[in-house]
Amino acid sequence: MPHPIQKELETLASETAAKNGFDLCCVQLFTHANPMTMQVQIRHKGGNDVTLEDCANFSEPMAKAIETSQILDQAYVLEISSPGIKAELSTEKDFRTFRGFPVEVTFQSKEAKSIKSKGLLHEKSAKDLSLNIKGRIQRIPIETVIDVKLTSLTG
Repeated sequence: MPHPIQKELETLASETAAKNGFDLCCVQLFTHANPMTMQVQIRHKGGNDVTLEDCANFSEPMAKAIETSQILDQAYVLEISSPGIKAELSTEKDFRTFRGFPVEVTFQSKEAKSIKSKGLLHEKSAKDLSLNIKGRIQRIPIETVIDVKLTSLTG
């Protein structure tokens, strides 16, 4: 069950993020901690990566907004972060950034069966997605690819 002030804090964090060039990803309250911890995750409106400096710079306006709103009437710890990397690769930037990383590709066979293949992301072109599987390159036609997810080679 969400904390009674969760919605108010999410609204406040969303408005504060928007004023500072960010989108709000989520707000989490850890009321069991002493003092209570409020985690705010942000991302850039333009899609750029959120840096440690971005988090530090956003911390002050967020803290001021909380203090001004008087929603919290107890001691708290404010943590600003980014949501981190998402597991699914979808943009061209994702495929460039994670070249050489372990991925799991789900694609459709000629028999319309879903097949999964794991390997290191080698390259993505307009025609193929290439995986390095133990030194051999497997080319998967791009039109058959269902999804590509970051993974580990063992799990």
